[in-house]
Amino acid sequence: MTIRIVRLGSPRAEGEGLRIGTVRRPPRGVRKEDFAAKDFYDVWFPNLSPTDELVKEAQAAQASQDDKAWAAFTRKFVAELKQPAASRELDLLAALSHQTNLSVGCYCEDERHCHRSILREQLLQRGADVQ
Repeated sequence: MTIRIVRLGSPRAEGEGLRIGTVRRPPRGVRKEDFAAKDFYDVWFPNLSPTDELVKEAQAAQASQDDKAWAAFTRKFVAELKQPAASRELDLLAALSHQTNLSVGCYCEDERHCHRSILREQLLQRGADVQ
């Protein structure tokens, strides 16, 4: 069993399992009943997305390709993920990765400058089986 880290809206891999959208906002211009059919997500789980303020910081760092700004965003987001609720949610996903296939994702094109890269690292640190 495994967790895949995916770009929401990309075609699903065979056996990918439940797709969880770890994004602050649902996709624009897509009806809620079409989210799964259009390969966005089956379940919306904004709990593991950055706060609105941090999303803006991440977008600015992405647009400017500023490594220092991205590093600052990363530090702040990791601090958010260390909060008790987020930490327990990451622990749950890590445990589920040993029982079932699932995926988590975001809309960003480049995972290297997306919060899902940080989720990947946090899940690996918790012993998740990440593909």
